Amino acid sequence: MTFAKLPEQCETMIEVREGVDQVDRELVALLVRRFGYMDAAARIKADRGAVRDEARKAEVLDNAARAAEAAGLDPQRIRSVWNELVEQSIAHELDRWDDLRA
Repeated sequence: MTFAKLPEQCETMIEVREGVDQVDRELVALLVRRFGYMDAAARIKADRGAVRDEARKAEVLDNAARAAEAAGLDPQRIRSVWNELVEQSIAHELDRWDDLRA
């Protein structure tokens, strides 16, 4: 497996695209792990109503926004991305919760 150049080392669009593609593969691998935790939550939670936890969602979004800002990214843009990630995670967990109890 070859590793793409770091962004600051890229000199061509081919190198940029190779880097983006590598990051996307890494992100998918992390999402597989994150959704695995949603599978675990679906297994552990006894009540379907406990799947949607707005206080926890707010905490996750705040954590992501703070981490983004500390890293020099726009916290609102990252909050928007994380909002979609959390909503998809909730939908996944609800599906798994239903599947486990069908």
